Amino acid sequence: MTELESRVAALEAEVRRLRDRAEIADLRFAYHAAVNEKRPEAIAPLFARDGRLDFGPLGRAEGRAAIDAFFAAMLADPASFVKQFIHNHVIELDGPDRATGQSYLEARPVYQGESYMVAARYEDEYEREDGRWRFRRMALIPIFIVPLREGWAEEPRVRLTGSARSR
Repeated sequence: MTELESRVAALEAEVRRLRDRAEIADLRFAYHAAVNEKRPEAIAPLFARDGRLDFGPLGRAEGRAAIDAFFAAMLADPASFVKQFIHNHVIELDGPDRATGQSYLEARPVYQGESYMVAARYEDEYEREDGRWRFRRMALIPIFIVPLREGWAEEPRVRLTGSARSR
């Protein structure tokens, strides 16, 4: 291989790496846009056919049909409201068709008529399926999920209903 061929091959590999990272970042953005805009039907296609979702206290699902049902139920209530803000998305490529990622989430949902504050970390596994990057696994690790009026100063820091002060 000539020096020029070697340099071109290195540049092609770097372009592919950068493109893969950009496509994975777009995948994460597409997920949050669908949640924020209450488009649950747009979420399951972002997952691999055998994709898994693990949201801890909020629930779990495996496979696109179950993931679709999970988000349809979560976003179905006309009174529901959620806006998610994602940051610090770190992507590690693990070969040509696999990757992992972490990102942090701040969210402002309304759950059962009450405003909540949410801080969490997403831990993702990605895979290229049918030529497109998709979520193989998405896990949500809560830091706190608390009613806005109560805050997160007291334990437990994951409270979906009721008051820590009254327990």
